[in-house]
Amino acid sequence: MSQESGHYYVPAPSTYPIIGSSALLFLGFGAALSMNKIELGYGMLAIGFAILFYMCFRWFGTVAAESESGKYGMDVDKSFRWGMTWFIFSEVMFFAAFFGALFYMRNLSIPWLAEESEVLGQAFWGAYEGGWPTTGPGEFEEYTAMGPWGLPAINTLILLTSGVTITYAHWAIKENRRDALKKWMLATIALGALFLGLQAYEYVHAYQDLNLRLDTGAYGSTFFMLTGFHGFHVTLGTIMLIVIYFRCAAGHFTPEKHFGFEGVAWYWHFVDVVWLGLFIFVYLL
Repeated sequence: MSQESGHYYVPAPSTYPIIGSSALLFLGFGAALSMNKIELGYGMLAIGFAILFYMCFRWFGTVAAESESGKYGMDVDKSFRWGMTWFIFSEVMFFAAFFGALFYMRNLSIPWLAEESEVLGQAFWGAYEGGWPTTGPGEFEEYTAMGPWGLPAINTLILLTSGVTITYAHWAIKENRRDALKKWMLATIALGALFLGLQAYEYVHAYQDLNLRLDTGAYGSTFFMLTGFHGFHVTLGTIMLIVIYFRCAAGHFTPEKHFGFEGVAWYWHFVDVVWLGLFIFVYLL
């Protein structure tokens, strides 16, 4: 059907959901067995990831082919936009929960424990003065908190720059400048990969030089929880950018119809904003 017909395209029944469910089954059992150091689990994880990759590759290809053949009208485009909007909203709530946990810990539970230290501390955890960063009450090895300058500041600059390059790419696609579009997309992908590489180096530095680990009490757990989940989202965003780059290189999208690109750009800007919050509340304050 053409885009002007007003017909809402409904795809035929598909096997992709059951394939994806099979992948999750292998991944779930594989993760559980691997954490218990059972060798079968590693093989199941590999099979699960292979099935998941196959499903994503084929399903994304099917959706791209349907879009390029003109089957998606304006109503479908609107549903895609609402779907992406609610997806990003759910991600906002995801990070809001973790930022809320950080706020509760720093501003409520730690001051309360410090106030009650004279009474309860003698029986449970000993003297505790509070303050941040802290491991919390109890005995932990000495560690050094991660400072805001150096790698964190560089990574902030990298992500802010990537927000600019994806915006230039968006302008390029609106003006149908395909060479500029591919150039700015590649720049954004490179910046995302550089961010991930520097974050991995930061984690090695934290473990080896600062003795800062995931099990280093309250500070260590919140630091790695927040920055780790953000790094996972940057990884997903970079994969999305790579997929869209190959679609752009294949001649997909037009200045009037390119929501596949826009959806990924929205997600990337969301990742940028979350990192600014992380830099301020995790590293700087």
